[in-house]
Amino acid sequence: MSASRTPQAAPRTRSSHAASGFTLVEVLVAAALLIVAAAGVAQLLAIGLRAAETGRASTSTATLAAQKMEQLRSLAWAYGEDGAARSDTYTDVSRDPPGSGGRGLDPSPPGTLDRNTAGYVDYLDARGRWLAAGPDPPPGAAFVRRWAVQAAGDDPQDSRVLIVLSAVVAEDRAAIAAGTPRPRLPRDAVLVSLKTRQRGVSW
Repeated sequence: MSASRTPQAAPRTRSSHAASGFTLVEVLVAAALLIVAAAGVAQLLAIGLRAAETGRASTSTATLAAQKMEQLRSLAWAYGEDGAARSDTYTDVSRDPPGSGGRGLDPSPPGTLDRNTAGYVDYLDARGRWLAAGPDPPPGAAFVRRWAVQAAGDDPQDSRVLIVLSAVVAEDRAAIAAGTPRPRLPRDAVLVSLKTRQRGVSW
């Protein structure tokens, strides 16, 4: 009788271990790549948000400066039909609505664009709503406007140069602290206009 042979198990290969090890490496590499990609996307989002905020602030300062310029340009400055000069030298445009007690289109004191000067500055909230006037920003102020009225050199009696500066309050404080004259900032809006007295018209 021949001895019966006990079946022997086939030798185990290392392919299954290698496969599982390779899969683990792949997962780790993929996770690392995902983390790097996510960090890059987060940076791009942060840059995009900052750019959007800068764009919104720049648009707001430009719009608010234009509104103040329109207020100044609407003040009476003309010769009437009778030949008499019509000069607004009493309106306070730092108030909302404008009222009496100001200097209208009289030349402003020096430095009204570089520092907060009563009668030549006002403050607005983040939505562009008027809050207050005076030398100090009130709580909630997001934007500040300052303006100057200057007599034109060639025609000081009949012409005025109007200059309006609109800025973000937080940036404006830092710029004022940096010294005089106040440096101009990227989100500042500065408008300049010439208003000349004409006969028979009111603008």
